Order: sequence, then structure tokens, then C-alpha cells
Amino acid sequence: MEFDRRRLISAAGGTLLLSLAPWQIASGAKLVNVRMWPAEEYTRVTIETDEPLKFKHFFVRSASPLRLVIDIEGLALTERIKRLIADVKPDDPYISAMRIGQFKPGVVRLVMDLKTDVKPEVFLLKPFANYQYRLVFDIYPVHPKDEIGAILAGSQDGNLLTDSLSSSASEDPLADVLAGLANPDAPKTRPALSASKGKDEKETKKPSAAKETQTPSKTVPAKKSQNDDQIIIVVDPGHGGEDPGAIGRRKTQEKVVVLQIARRLAKLISAEPGMKAVLTRNSDHFVSLGGRVAIARRVKAHLLVSIHADAWVKSNVRGSSVFALSQKGATSAAARWLAKNQNESDLIGGVNISTVNKQVASVLVDMTSAWTIGYSLGLGTAVLQELRAINRLHKTAVEQAGFAVLKGQGIPSILVETAFISNPSEEQLLKNADHQQKLARAILTGIKKQLAADTTLTRQG
Repeated sequence: MEFDRRRLISAAGGTLLLSLAPWQIASGAKLVNVRMWPAEEYTRVTIETDEPLKFKHFFVRSASPLRLVIDIEGLALTERIKRLIADVKPDDPYISAMRIGQFKPGVVRLVMDLKTDVKPEVFLLKPFANYQYRLVFDIYPVHPKDEIGAILAGSQDGNLLTDSLSSSASEDPLADVLAGLANPDAPKTRPALSASKGKDEKETKKPSAAKETQTPSKTVPAKKSQNDDQIIIVVDPGHGGEDPGAIGRRKTQEKVVVLQIARRLAKLISAEPGMKAVLTRNSDHFVSLGGRVAIARRVKAHLLVSIHADAWVKSNVRGSSVFALSQKGATSAAARWLAKNQNESDLIGGVNISTVNKQVASVLVDMTSAWTIGYSLGLGTAVLQELRAINRLHKTAVEQAGFAVLKGQGIPSILVETAFISNPSEEQLLKNADHQQKLARAILTGIKKQLAADTTLTRQG
């Protein structure tokens, strides 16, 4: 794709996009793009090049304002780069200004003037999908403004899930996670359930594929919020930030429409007596799969509903689908393909591999019980039946595969593919406010019917 030499500002989510035409620089590398994703949770700045860059960073705390300094090897300056780096949106919550200069031969110094004390994550991403090498600056606040920001910022010091899973899950949990991203249906070593889960919750033998789709057992209690008697439902808009998700024929981005639907669903849920919704993201920024699961676990969610919009190479494919986690493998080749693509979100959106062992491995180990799978299937069936009234179904039954985002320990979870964004007619519907509201209401109605039909979620303390 050819970029012109003008700065492009994307209206979606207020995101500032600085697009540069690639050109040869002195080091032999090519600067491809500079992008900025401001959000209340954190701000991300990405410098994309065709070759990897070496870097180091430090604070200048004696300066006013506080400054974050990054020295980058392998970049040479032009006046145009200086102007583009300096053009920061004034409403960014953490960065007031950026400037770049030649520190010494072969080393460029990038300086960020900060509005508050921050915990920066600076790391390099290897090429993946449509991206080349990316030098990423994730600017997390030391004092987050809300609970979700605190959860995501907490991942940077290794305290994201100190009460998570047993370290005996695997001798190398990082290897398990990375293997799972490549092959989400591969067998995994499952740790024993913690004794603190209660005397009624015991490890059970894995059910057969036939039994897995039957009515869920009511002998295993779901975890209930310690704060109050509300049913807490985490609504998870897929993708975000660097990861646009699927893109329609009219260039509609999945990350945009699923956030709009998720906001509508969250509003409807929170208006219901005894229910509370928590969004994993409420703006256009990237949240890792581990971060999404961590949010659900930290807020002691009863349910998780992940919202997506499917895509296929043929534009005539259409319809809504609902997916649940599987203990045995995907129920179809299409489900396996979809799970693999969704699980690659971390590689597209960009996670710091050095923190994966602390942040991701602990939450993506599958400890899902037969009860959780069963309840998820019941929930998915109820939602699918409601979606039938407003859209054609792509699959008439809930499908299963190894979706990483559904692997929250003990939390019934479903992934809703609202429609095929690759189908021009459904793409247009996904952008329509009335249709978005119908989708949100159908999902809520399905949730309420499942809660009424199977009260194990509300009867257990």
C-alpha cells in the first residue's frame, strides 16, 4: 500500500496515526511507520522499520517535566522525522510532547515529556503478518486512574496474578503458551485444582466429546464475587490498537464495530437489577489475551462474553456463530482455524515476550472444569437461539476450539462471532446502530435465559 507524505489522523477511537512513506536512511534501514495509540489505560508509541533497532532507555527525574529518554541505534534523522515525532495529540493522558535528535553518530535520542510518573515497557517485535520490525513504547501510569488500568499496569511488575495457578502446571509454562498459540488444540498438562476452591469442587475425569455437549453438571460451584451479590459479566471487545482484526470490503475494521457492540451490551447489562458489566477495553488500544483473562479473574467475573466479527476469503459467506472452549479439540476444521487466528492476536497486537512468562503463562493454562465447559455450552446455545431471530446463523450449534481468551479458570465463557464482516451486506449491518443494539439485546436475553434455566451460578456462594 502506498502512503502519501501527509500526516493521516484516524478518526476511529481518536487514534493518532503518523504515516511515513518508506525511505532509505543512513544505517541502511527503512522507516516504515510511526503510530501512537493514546488511552486511559496506557499509551503506546510504535516505530516500524524494515530492520531491527538496538535501544536503551532511562528517566531524567531531575528535569521538569519528568522525561523518558530512549537512545536508538540504526536511525538517522531528517527534518521530516523530527516534525512527525513532535506532532503529539495534546489530549494524550501521559505524554505532553515528544522530540527526537541526533545524540551522537549512529545514535538517535527520543525524549518524551511526561505528564505523570510512568512505568515504561520498551521492547522490539519481530515481523509478523503485515508488520515489519516494531520498536514499541508502552507507557503505563504508576498510579492508574481506574481498576482496569491498575490490572494492566500491574502486569509490568509481575504481580498481575499472584493468586493465579500453581507453578507446578509445567516446568516451562512459557513454552506451553507459545506452543498453544501455534496449535491451540494440542494436549496440555493440566495442574491439579487448588484445594482452596472448596470441598465440593474436585478434579473430574475429562468427559467424552458426546457428554461434553450435554446438560452441565450442577455439582461444581461457580466462583462468586466477594464484593456483593451481583452477577459480574466481563464483556470483551476483540482486537484493538495495533490489531485491527478482520477488515471488510468497505474497509470497516472489526476492532471498531465490536467495541461499539460491546459498549451497548455493557450498558444493557448494567441496567439490569443484580448485574454489572466490566469492559476489557473501552477505547481503541491493545489488550493481550492474558490481560483479558486477568481482568475477568481479578474482578471475580461470573461470565465472560467475547465479541468478534468473522471473516472469510469468500464474500458470500455469512451468519452468526457462537463458540465455547473445548477440552478435547476443535469440533470442526473451521473452528480450529478460527481459534488459531484469534490466538495470534498477541503476535499482531504486540506483547513484550520478556513478560509473557509472568503475565500470560499463568493465566492461559487450561484449568477449565467439565462444569465450566457445560455451563458455557448452555450459555452459548441460549445466545445462539436469540441471534437466530435477527440474523442468519452460520452454524446452528455451539462450536468448540482452544480459544485462549476463553481459558479463564472457572469462568464460563463464550465467543460470539456477530456476523461476517467480509460479507458486504453484513458489514453494512455491523455498522448500523439499530442492528448493533439488536445484537446486544439478543446476547443479553440469551444470558438471562441461561441464568434462569441453570441457577448453579447464582445458588452457590
